[in-house]
Amino acid sequence: MTAPYWIEPNGPVEQFPDVSLALREPDGLLAVGGDLSPVRIVAAYRQGIFPWYSEGQPVLWWSPDPRSVLFPEHLKVSRSLRKTLKKKPFRVTADAAFQRVMECCAAPREGEAGTWITPEMKQAYQQLHEAGIAHSVECWESNKLAGGLYGIAIGRVFFGESMFSRRSDASKVAFVHLVEMLQKWDFGLIDCQVATRHLASLGAVSIPRMQFIRVLKKLCAQPGREGSW
Repeated sequence: MTAPYWIEPNGPVEQFPDVSLALREPDGLLAVGGDLSPVRIVAAYRQGIFPWYSEGQPVLWWSPDPRSVLFPEHLKVSRSLRKTLKKKPFRVTADAAFQRVMECCAAPREGEAGTWITPEMKQAYQQLHEAGIAHSVECWESNKLAGGLYGIAIGRVFFGESMFSRRSDASKVAFVHLVEMLQKWDFGLIDCQVATRHLASLGAVSIPRMQFIRVLKKLCAQPGREGSW
């Protein structure tokens, strides 16, 4: 049997194939099936695996190689973004509107036909948020959401999921505030999953998957920031 491997919905929630068995094309596809229970999702992240699929598909589990990450101490802030930060155009909060941030991230975007943030994904991550595992950062302008991001924290790793902007630089401002918080709490890694120009401009780099897994195992085992942020 070869990848993608089938995961029984009622099977052991922590049982995933080794990430080295993931397909090269499409890059990182490892398994199909299972469910989006909070326990299974956390177990997946701990092993360097994340769910990503479209509505109407079974759950697809991925572990791409290389992996896009950002080490908090290597955050890059451009001159123009630094000017924006000094002006403080947004009021920034954390965990103040998690569900709304997810809904904004799931909204259709220019040039995209649909979204991978399905109703089932929203429900699953809301449960993780209520458990103090999933978190959001929000940028507000006149009491309206201008941008934000969300992801989950395990140990001293933050796994970024999605971000959105309704105003120029709003998602970047949210990201900078996130990184600054994580630095204060001694987080060692932000998982960005797949490389983009947007993330690269903020300091994200691509590293081999097995290097990522080694760092992940070490940092996920360390005590992190628990509860609401």
